[in-house]
Amino acid sequence: MSTVVKDLSYFRLRLLELLVSSFPEKVGDTAFVNQRSAHCASAYEQAFKEGNSHDDSIRIVEEILFEGLHFSRFDTVFKVVCREFDRLMSDEEMRPSALRMLPVCEDVFAKYPLIANFQDGPDYELLYTEVTGTIHLWIEENGLQ
Repeated sequence: MSTVVKDLSYFRLRLLELLVSSFPEKVGDTAFVNQRSAHCASAYEQAFKEGNSHDDSIRIVEEILFEGLHFSRFDTVFKVVCREFDRLMSDEEMRPSALRMLPVCEDVFAKYPLIANFQDGPDYELLYTEVTGTIHLWIEENGLQ
């Protein structure tokens, strides 16, 4: 039983680490975090019982842990803020500004199929340009609050 509790904490921490850095809009979704990490603990235990090594079991479970978390809207907005608006704000203001801009850009993101590896496809540059324009317009209308 202690192995499952230990693994649950491990998977929970891994998931929260990713959410904090790339999916901050999901950090407060405790039901999602609890369900996903508990499911991963069970899947790890099952994979290990089936004869997989620890490392192989972790690789199997990471597919579950990070399912649907391959393309980060926040990372895209943060990249735009850092590259295109770096002269307008200090380094310390960039992450908070990107967090503020994330909901502003939701309509832009809604136009694209944000699947795994989207950033490697031809539509990513269009998305990047639209996000840049949306943020630029928002700053013109509202200033850097």
